[in-house]
Amino acid sequence: MPYRALSISLAITAGVAGAVWLLSAENEGSFRGLQQDTTTSVPEAVSNQESAAQATPAGPVSEPPSDNALGFMLASVADEYQQTIRYPDYSVPLTKAQAEAYQGNRYHPVVLPLEGDSRFVVTLDKFRFSQGEPILVVASLNGRQVFGQSLSATLETAGERGRVASAELENADPGYYQGTVSSDHTPGEYRLIVEARVDGKPVRHVSSLTIEPDLGSFEGLETAYVSGNDLVIPVRFDPEQSGYYALSAQLYSGETPLAQLQQETSLGSSSAVIRLKAHGSVLANRDIQGPLQLRHLQIRRLPAAPGDRTDYAFGPEEGYEFSPPDLDGLRDQPAMNPESEQRAALLRQLADKF
Repeated sequence: MPYRALSISLAITAGVAGAVWLLSAENEGSFRGLQQDTTTSVPEAVSNQESAAQATPAGPVSEPPSDNALGFMLASVADEYQQTIRYPDYSVPLTKAQAEAYQGNRYHPVVLPLEGDSRFVVTLDKFRFSQGEPILVVASLNGRQVFGQSLSATLETAGERGRVASAELENADPGYYQGTVSSDHTPGEYRLIVEARVDGKPVRHVSSLTIEPDLGSFEGLETAYVSGNDLVIPVRFDPEQSGYYALSAQLYSGETPLAQLQQETSLGSSSAVIRLKAHGSVLANRDIQGPLQLRHLQIRRLPAAPGDRTDYAFGPEEGYEFSPPDLDGLRDQPAMNPESEQRAALLRQLADKF
């Protein structure tokens, strides 16, 4: 996340620096040339600056930004970046809204409006399905139209649009239909097409999902411990294949989200331990009592070569609960990253010049 923040910061800084150079007194010629280029780039409108001045009604002339305004912009960028880098990449704080947004396997129902105030909605319990597990499809139709007694669901590949599975969705309750579609197909992206008859006419609802290979199984946690200024949480995972993996999870105290944790590592084909770490900057000075929870575990097998897809798997829905060691020794201190500190100092120096 600090690198993303730095990219944004540097982009803003580059824009500000460019504006400063263009507006500077030492750059009168270049800035004047830029004005000429922009006014003569459309021959149909004007032929030169003089004719442009004659043809354009007089109006207020915008003032260039002051040095104080540019300095304020740079100072704001520097402050934001400084705040971001105080947390290491592997342990960033979470608000409740962020915790909900970061949950990696949620399906957002797609609403298809029909005539009048009617709606056609298809709901899945997740977006990514492990190869072989049934895909439960629930559809709802409401409104004043006449609906059929059953719907058809078809699963097809996203690229070639080849049909791979189909099922009937039976009328479970008035306006509600459900059924299951097989996911025992090649991993990849798929389209789910649910077709209904509304007033005797076919209506198609299309949504997306993915089928993931079996990456392995989660086998629980080992005893958590403190190392330096980190709470270390060892997670046991038994991969089906060797490769480079990235594990992420959310750390909770009761119903309060504390941090988003992540760790990348190379795994063999036998059971291994991936050590997630929660930095002191997200745990110190908090009233943490009782057990902690590790929720929304997601593991990704990263591409081995360009063009390979990223594969996903997820931990148990209930997550894991564990008793933490004594956390009194953790300190609310910024993570020390010399390169990030140098970048922050550079941004501050630019801001101080104005």
